Amino acid sequence: MAKVIPFKAIRPQNDKVHLVASRSVDGYNTVELREKLMGNPFSFLHVINPDFEDGIKTKPGSSERLQKVKKHFKKFVRENILLKDENPCYYLYRQIKEGNEYLGIIACTSIDDYISGIIKVHEQTITQREEKLKDYLEVCEFNAEPVLFSYPNDAEIDSISDEIAKTRSDYDFTTTDKVRHTVWVIDHKKTVKRIAERFNAIPSIYIADGHHRSASSTLLGKLKRTTKKSYTGEEAFNYYLGVFFPENHLKIYEYNRVVKDLNGLSLNELLYNLKTNFTVTEIHDSQFKPTQAQEFSMYVENKWYSIKVKDKIFNANDPIDSLDAAILTKYILSPLFDIHDLKTDKRIGFVPGVRGSEALKKQVNEGKAAVAFGLYPITMKHLKWIADTNHIMPPKSTWVEPKMRSGLVIYSLED
Repeated sequence: MAKVIPFKAIRPQNDKVHLVASRSVDGYNTVELREKLMGNPFSFLHVINPDFEDGIKTKPGSSERLQKVKKHFKKFVRENILLKDENPCYYLYRQIKEGNEYLGIIACTSIDDYISGIIKVHEQTITQREEKLKDYLEVCEFNAEPVLFSYPNDAEIDSISDEIAKTRSDYDFTTTDKVRHTVWVIDHKKTVKRIAERFNAIPSIYIADGHHRSASSTLLGKLKRTTKKSYTGEEAFNYYLGVFFPENHLKIYEYNRVVKDLNGLSLNELLYNLKTNFTVTEIHDSQFKPTQAQEFSMYVENKWYSIKVKDKIFNANDPIDSLDAAILTKYILSPLFDIHDLKTDKRIGFVPGVRGSEALKKQVNEGKAAVAFGLYPITMKHLKWIADTNHIMPPKSTWVEPKMRSGLVIYSLED
């Protein structure tokens, strides 16, 4: 049964939360990052991008960089920009974005649940990245970006969350991307106990986003267990930070593909080859997205096409063979474009569906790609089918919302 526990969060002072919480560094281009750092001394970006303050460049992931990250984090705590709660709490988090409302609980989960399979995975991790993130956690000793988990809808947890959401919040702010973030601290002992008991009755939880963070936290925990003399099982390294949403409070977007060239094919040759396994129809609209599974959109040479699978070329009883991302690779990318390894081939790129079909059209029109393929988003049911049968999705198969801000609720590994 799932172990989802309260913890003593380190979090921003109420009057500074809108200044502290930030997107990850990767979410900003160079100009935006510099503007944020220059204009906001409270931004958590100063912690995760510590070279700005002294101007001394360090290599990402190096010991020097990680020590500077830790130093800046300590500075934020010392200056009371960040404070630590006195008692273990759950934290109810609500995000409202583009009319979609997401309501989930921030808590910690056990690395033992990850090891035993109570926490279900659907994505393969890369060892090098696991090690890099493990080193980050080991040196910096804090976790500021929770793993995104999903759990089967639970009426009692929903009821608790809905009641809390009617009360006055501890944080409520809107960021410049027009996303509203609201947080309630759940510290009432009876409520904390009820939430823990309900999660303990849930047999499995699913990683929606954060496979490498889960793997690296587990890697660190295993290492610490071998070196700690008086190990009890309750040490901070036995747990890691997550935000837990019921299935109906997540939105799964597709992850689309763009290819730099046509692999020597003319448009007519491409269309002719596609017709072996697909029904191809030109779409006379300025924008187009697939309307069902096993249908793809294709944008090439200023035209949209609908590409529908025909003759049941896939096995509907196989969770991977029936996956649109796998069908696209097996019957289009590999045979027609000579793209076999999506992780390493530099001719292929990925565009999150949250950006819309306009982003695909723009890449082709600007010459950054020769052709773009849009997919239909996978369902939560299909994702669970893959995880429950111990299968692994192809790279970049899903983009899951919501995305939380860094530095909003932090888990300390120093305890």
